Amino acid sequence: MKKLYLLLFAALFCIAAAQPIKDYTGFKEASAIKQRGLEGRYDSLIKAADIDEYLKHLSAHPHHLGSANDRANADYILQKFRSWGYEARIDTFYALFPTPKFRLLEEISPNTFKAGLAEPALKEDLTSSQTAEQLPTYNCYSADGDVTGELVYVNQGAPADYDDLERMGVDVKGKIIIARYGGSWRGIKPRLGQEHGAIGCIIYSDPKDDGYYQGDVYPKGPYRNENGVQRGSVMDIPLYPGDPLTPGYADTEHAKRLDRKDVTNLLKIPVLPISYQDAKPFLAGLSGQVVPERWKGALPFTYHVGPGPVKAHLKLQFNWDVKPVYDVIATLKGSEYPDEWVIRGNHYDAWVNGADDPISGQAAMLNEAQAIGQLAKEGMRPKRTIVYCAWDGEEEGLLGSTEWVEANATELQQKAVAYINTDATARGFMYAGGSHTLQKLVNEVATDVQDPEMNISILDRAKARQVIDAKPKEQKEMLSSSEYKIDALGSGSDFSPFLQHVGIAALDIAFGGEGNGGEYHSIYDSYDMFKRFKDPGFQYEVVIAKTAGRVTLRMANADVLPFNFQDFYSMINGYATEMMKNMEEMRTTTEVNNQLVKEKYYTRSSDPTITYVAPTAKDVVPYLDFSALQNALAALKTSAAQFESLSVGAEQLPETTIHQLNILLYQSERKLLMETGLPDRGWYKQGIYAPGYYQGYGVKTLPAVREAIENRKWQLAQQQSGLTAKMLLAYSKQIDAAAELLKKK
Repeated sequence: MKKLYLLLFAALFCIAAAQPIKDYTGFKEASAIKQRGLEGRYDSLIKAADIDEYLKHLSAHPHHLGSANDRANADYILQKFRSWGYEARIDTFYALFPTPKFRLLEEISPNTFKAGLAEPALKEDLTSSQTAEQLPTYNCYSADGDVTGELVYVNQGAPADYDDLERMGVDVKGKIIIARYGGSWRGIKPRLGQEHGAIGCIIYSDPKDDGYYQGDVYPKGPYRNENGVQRGSVMDIPLYPGDPLTPGYADTEHAKRLDRKDVTNLLKIPVLPISYQDAKPFLAGLSGQVVPERWKGALPFTYHVGPGPVKAHLKLQFNWDVKPVYDVIATLKGSEYPDEWVIRGNHYDAWVNGADDPISGQAAMLNEAQAIGQLAKEGMRPKRTIVYCAWDGEEEGLLGSTEWVEANATELQQKAVAYINTDATARGFMYAGGSHTLQKLVNEVATDVQDPEMNISILDRAKARQVIDAKPKEQKEMLSSSEYKIDALGSGSDFSPFLQHVGIAALDIAFGGEGNGGEYHSIYDSYDMFKRFKDPGFQYEVVIAKTAGRVTLRMANADVLPFNFQDFYSMINGYATEMMKNMEEMRTTTEVNNQLVKEKYYTRSSDPTITYVAPTAKDVVPYLDFSALQNALAALKTSAAQFESLSVGAEQLPETTIHQLNILLYQSERKLLMETGLPDRGWYKQGIYAPGYYQGYGVKTLPAVREAIENRKWQLAQQQSGLTAKMLLAYSKQIDAAAELLKKK
């Protein structure tokens, strides 16, 4: 049988050799021809039927962290990896994981109403009836609490919404707030409410966002029905992810743990998610000002801000248990560079059945690993070691990946070449975000994968989508460029500890845009839902396996690692220019505001129903000295250009020199770590990409400087500008060291 496989590979190799080779950066010509044949064989091993089997099995039962089904899925994944020839194990950690003991939400005046807080089973959804195994609807890491107060509607509970509330003269101190999902990560809503003095928080799903306003609701269509509830964590991930009790170090069985009262990334107020069926009586009963236009949802009544006259009672109690976290780690040792690791990951834990989030990504990754394992059995072993990771505890706060990275940080910084992440995926367009040094690699891979519906490359389809979604002034520039620009990464999935804590270049890849729905974190995220609406036929499951698998194989087999520093410079320079422009706009806005205050000018919204109070004076925006940062960017531009010009033909260098070069290349990302981390949240050390403190999952680029400016901390902004410049100069020196090796050609 092995002989037959080798003959088939030889045939594919000959076909590939007959065609011109391009877009294999870092490969010698002979290596590129071999790689293309390898990828052709790889494609033949990716099967929709296998992905279907894995998805159906892993989503057959609810499998939240700490459950018997979670452990059963870990064992299933472990055995699959072993059967495919990997050295596989389970690394176990022990993390704080609260689950509900008591939940009550009721209106006590002027009317009485008790929220149902339940999602009913549907005959059209086979697994929705597994009530005994399901976690109830709740927000993980909410505080215990028993609070009563007037209700205030705060829209999406984002910073801009509190600016509106201030202008309307509405104070949430001592009140219970009700916010709708969207606009910001869920954990920001209660945290901002807490900072403004709220005593409790309710989060509901408005039909405008993912319900009947968008389309037919489940089971007729994919959107959230009136009883659907979005579970989710409200741990303060922008401060630090992972086990709250072990910040910055691994939560092994005997690790020293903080007392819960001393933990800094947990809420002090109770918070609960509800359906829009349960939200109706609370919102409909509010009085006060009519909300601004952008605050309006799609429920059949006029939205008011409050406060009151609705008075709510919210009581929550939790079991604050420590539960095991099972990370499945599978290794395929490299044939030439076993101590250079290409790490590939996707989590497998879910709030309930999780067919889409995360099993769609996990099932595709398993088929990918199966195919690469088969290639190895046929004699085509990768040059570098490939490490597959099936993470546990992602939903609660990136528990499995964070603890594993913290436990292995020293070795990872020595050996990790890159981390490639996937999560939920569906029908539609490619999305890619990550380290901009890998942007060219993404473009080259995406050129070689076909979109199954449009019969064009996934690159062309993704670029078309970017142009359509862009602002008019940006579209012309994008149309003239042949490159797909990957996004910067904030947080929200398992790439975060690799990229932002230990400085490993990372990518996050997904497909979507045509499989939208409202099943997210509900009991209706099921196999039945996925097969009907998310990706019928599993075509895009196959596509993501082909895409992520190619990225993994090219990183594993490249003669010279395909890092592109000019792409990196271009994007970082753009971020810096944008940041400085925003500061100029802030200066102008502040001057106008203060003039209005001086003249005692009272203004109103274009909406006549909203009463606005007088603006308050703001401190003057000073002129900061960005010369050090600008000089560092100029040095980076020079270093990147020099490396690019010298790198042509780098594959022809002696083997020992190539090995030294590759170490410099993959360790370059470590130079982007700031020694003390970001101000007030030192776990995040990456100086280019971080989740915004008031955005959650959303990214802030050049975060140390940008957030200091946004928070009007001018001395801190000046200090961090200098530290960021120092970081970029160290990065440029690493590129220069790599360039010196290239001069030996």
